[in-house]
Amino acid sequence: MYSDKFSKDVSNFFRSPVREIFKRVDLNAIYSFAGGYPNASTFPLEQIKTLSGLVVDKWGASAFQYGATQGVPVLREAVASRYGVDVSNVQITTSSQQGIDVCARVLVDPGDVILTGNPTYLGALQSFRSYRADIVGVSDFKWEEAIQGCLSEGKKIKFLYMIPDFQNPTGETLTLEQRRVLVDLAKKYDFLIVEDSPYRELRYEGEHLPTMYSLAPEMVIHLGSFSKIFAPGFRLGWILAPQEVLDSIYVCKQSLDLCPPVFDQYMAAEFLSSGMLDKNLLKSIELYRSKRDHLLSLLEKYMPQGVSWTHPQGGLFLFLRLPEGFDSVAFYDKALDAGVAYVSGAFFYPAYTDKSKESTEGLNTMRLNFSFLATERMEPGIKLLSSLIKETI
Repeated sequence: MYSDKFSKDVSNFFRSPVREIFKRVDLNAIYSFAGGYPNASTFPLEQIKTLSGLVVDKWGASAFQYGATQGVPVLREAVASRYGVDVSNVQITTSSQQGIDVCARVLVDPGDVILTGNPTYLGALQSFRSYRADIVGVSDFKWEEAIQGCLSEGKKIKFLYMIPDFQNPTGETLTLEQRRVLVDLAKKYDFLIVEDSPYRELRYEGEHLPTMYSLAPEMVIHLGSFSKIFAPGFRLGWILAPQEVLDSIYVCKQSLDLCPPVFDQYMAAEFLSSGMLDKNLLKSIELYRSKRDHLLSLLEKYMPQGVSWTHPQGGLFLFLRLPEGFDSVAFYDKALDAGVAYVSGAFFYPAYTDKSKESTEGLNTMRLNFSFLATERMEPGIKLLSSLIKETI
C-alpha cells in the first residue's frame, strides 16, 4: 500500500541482525555472546548520582535548555584537552553512530566508493548503504590494488572507513606501519580516512599506538564515543576533524537534532575533567581483561579442531573462523533455540549485505562478545555452543 510512497533510499536499508535478536529473546535468559553491550557493572552509578546534583547546582536551567550545535563548550574543551587538539577541531555528536552517519551524509553521493576493511562494523555498512554508496571491502591489506581497481573503472573514492584499534568484529589492531600505509595512500590518491575509535581506551595488553588522526590531521576524521567508557545511555560521541569538514558537519547536524543532549554533555564534561573517567577505566579494563582471558581459555578447552579465533589486545569482541562450508547464518536458529546467541560474521562483510549480489563471504565466521555475559555463565555458554558446532561440522 505504501511502497510507492517511500524514497529510493528505503530499499537500501537493512535490518541489524543484532537488534533483531533483542526483539526475539530476553538476553538475560540465554547465553548471549551476541551484542556489543558494555558490562553494566562498569557504569559508575554512584558517581552519576553525585554528578547529577553537581550539574544541576553548577549549571542550573542551562543544563536543560537547548545548546550549541557543536556541543557545550566545557565538554568540547575537555575532549580537546584529553586528546591534544584545538577545541575548534572538536564536534560533539549524539552517539558515535551519528558520527559515522553524518560523515556519509556530508561526503557521499550515490555511487561514490567507500573503502572498508573486510569484514567491518555492521552499523557503518547500514549507514553507508542508506546513502547508496558503493562499498568496497578490502581483505588481506590489499588496499592499493583495490584503489587502482576502483579508479580504473572510473569510480570516485570518497573515504576509507577503518576501526584501527580492536576492530569490530574481529578484535584485530592495525600496526603503526599499517596506519602509516593507509595515511600515505589517502594522500597519494586524495581521499579522506574516517577513523572510528570507540574501543581505543580499552586496551588490555600491548602498547598504545598513535591514531591516524595524529599522523595526518588534514586527511583524517576521527570518531570517539562515551558509550564504552562512560555509559551508552548518554548517547554521546565526538568528532575530531579539520575545521572545513566540521563546518559542513555543523550545518548538517542542525537539520538532524539541533544539538546533542545538553544535560548529558555536562555530565560527561564533569566526569572527564574530574578524573573519574580514568579511575573508572582502570576498573573496566581489569574486568574486561579477565573476561577476555576467560573466554579464550574456554575456547581452547571446548572448541573442536578446525575452529580458530583471534586474540584481541582490547575491545569487546573476538572472531571465530570455522571450517569451509559451515553456514553460521543457517546455524543461528539452532543455536538460539538451544539457548546461546552469537552474530554471524557474514553480516560484517560488504558483499554479503549487498542485496544486488549473492555472496557466501564470511558464512564460516562468528563474532563473539565477552563484555556482557556474566563470567560464571560464560563456561556453560561456550560449552553449549561448542557441542552444537561439533554436531554440525
